[in-house]
Amino acid sequence: MIDLYTFATPNGRKASIMLEEVGLPYQVQVVHIGKNEQFEPSYLAINPNSKIPAIVDHDGPGGEPFTVFESGAILMYLADQTGSDLLPTETRARYTVIQWLMFQMGGVGPMFGQAHHFLEFAKEDVPYGKERYGTETRRLYAVMDTRLGAVDYLAGAYSIADIAVYPWVARHPVHRVDLADFPNVQRWYDAISARPAVQRGLAVP
Repeated sequence: MIDLYTFATPNGRKASIMLEEVGLPYQVQVVHIGKNEQFEPSYLAINPNSKIPAIVDHDGPGGEPFTVFESGAILMYLADQTGSDLLPTETRARYTVIQWLMFQMGGVGPMFGQAHHFLEFAKEDVPYGKERYGTETRRLYAVMDTRLGAVDYLAGAYSIADIAVYPWVARHPVHRVDLADFPNVQRWYDAISARPAVQRGLAVP
């Protein structure tokens, strides 16, 4: 059994979608970030960086409980523990997946997150922030659109890279992005949205 510590954010959705894709049993522990529950000592003992998601695998390596935080690390861990082809073992295929996963971790997540903030949540209007992060967000959509014009999924086959990026693209209205402007991303988004495991994962918590 795995304990999933999460909340309804794109990063949280990555972990729940992955758990549904690989079919592992898990129970949800909601960490309400709006109430600052991520800073409680009990949670800091699980993730010292006070972010969600995190998991505790009660049957981890060697049969001992094992904690994993950082959403990308969680995706890699769950794929490796289950032998899932969502993260291949063959070197070229594996690092194709990993580089697109890092594209999400270093680009899509931080930049889309800043676009969220300045376009929707900032307490004052900051035109520079809107322009900077809105422009970079559209640039990243264009990178994905070019890639997805050549392959079905970011790494070729459906993988943890797609699971990582998808919940962020699901918030495209917040980015003020019309997916009709990026038809290959639209096709990719629709295909992933139709997956039953993705639909179940989006409903968590």
